[in-house]
Amino acid sequence: MQEYFPDNTPIDAWFYENRVPSLEELGRQYVLSEHGIADDGQVHTGQIQALIDTAAENGGGVIVVPAGTYRTGSLFFRQGVNLYVAENGVLQGSDDVSDYEVRMTRIEGENCMYLTALVNAEGLDGFTVCGRGTIDGNGLRAWKAFQLRRKWNPHCTNKDEQRPRLLYIADSKNVTVAGLALVNSHFWTNHIYRCERVKFLNCRICSPSAPVKAPSTDAIDIDVCRDVLIKGCYMEVNDDAVVLKGGKGPWASDAPENGANERILVEDCEYGFCHGCLTCGSESVHNRNVLVRRIKVRSGFNLLWLKMRPDTPQLYEYITIEDVEGQITNLLNINPWTQFYDLKDRTDPPLSYAEHITVRRCSFDCHRFFCVRKDETQYRLSDFTFADLRIRAKVNGFEEDMIDNVYFDDVAVEERPL
Repeated sequence: MQEYFPDNTPIDAWFYENRVPSLEELGRQYVLSEHGIADDGQVHTGQIQALIDTAAENGGGVIVVPAGTYRTGSLFFRQGVNLYVAENGVLQGSDDVSDYEVRMTRIEGENCMYLTALVNAEGLDGFTVCGRGTIDGNGLRAWKAFQLRRKWNPHCTNKDEQRPRLLYIADSKNVTVAGLALVNSHFWTNHIYRCERVKFLNCRICSPSAPVKAPSTDAIDIDVCRDVLIKGCYMEVNDDAVVLKGGKGPWASDAPENGANERILVEDCEYGFCHGCLTCGSESVHNRNVLVRRIKVRSGFNLLWLKMRPDTPQLYEYITIEDVEGQITNLLNINPWTQFYDLKDRTDPPLSYAEHITVRRCSFDCHRFFCVRKDETQYRLSDFTFADLRIRAKVNGFEEDMIDNVYFDDVAVEERPL
């Protein structure tokens, strides 16, 4: 049966082809322990990078992390070279940020100099990262440093206290990340930029919210990408889970390095704690055709969070959330997002839009059904549909004039203490 994205674009057959290649199919195996790289607690960045380079120069293959813990700084994968982490194997990041190179990269909606990730891949076609093992960012030391700096300077940003991401993939296509535990990232866990046809399959993506908070450890940041599938994953992080980014600033929609996210499918996943199950922003210019379905939410702050930046032109359209159940603080959160606001030399603040948003066939216990602020000087909300909802909330929060052309069908909101 043909299925469709929210604007009636057919869902391509690619989204249903979810077979993960076996280790044998990934090419010649380069096992770390067979090339003098020891499970000894030392940082082996140079040796592992040399092995990646050797594999590339010999026609490609797969770097295999066997059982044990192998520590490294930033690694840069090349065309034809994949990564496999075996069961009981751990590729562990160094907890010393000086073991990560500083290069021009993409961060927080801008291209700038910043620390590279633990695993980096740029300009590749057909990159696979899989296995039954773990990629561990080992971020505790960096989290503590960030929280300490925040005590001294409450306005400290991620650029003030730089930390590496776990996985960064840019300008690539036909990418598969499957089966792995991706945990304890210093900063964002997975960041894909200007990519197409990327799949995250059956991964466990986690970072703690206590006793030490892991700041800004988003599970998956999607940044100017097309055709992305997130399926069968468990996500529990101390920030947003699936985040759509794409640029920021008063002229962001005109910059060639920025752009839209299109055809994003999130399905059959489970969420532990997170700030936003699906978040548009805070660096985002255009998101279209986003479908989130068959999800269970254990806890979190927001099911759908639209961050509206007053200094950035934004269009969030054709977003559907369906067949979702669980517990959440806010089912829908739409409010101005003014963190690090900078209109620069623009004298007319840009107007943003959120339209053709649908939430249907959902059952939730929440604190607030609608956490929405109307501000037509900054953004316009229109064409929202809410259908077949069973909501138990302490506060309803809906007001008639919040959204233009809002449609309700079989929506039951029971206000009661939780």
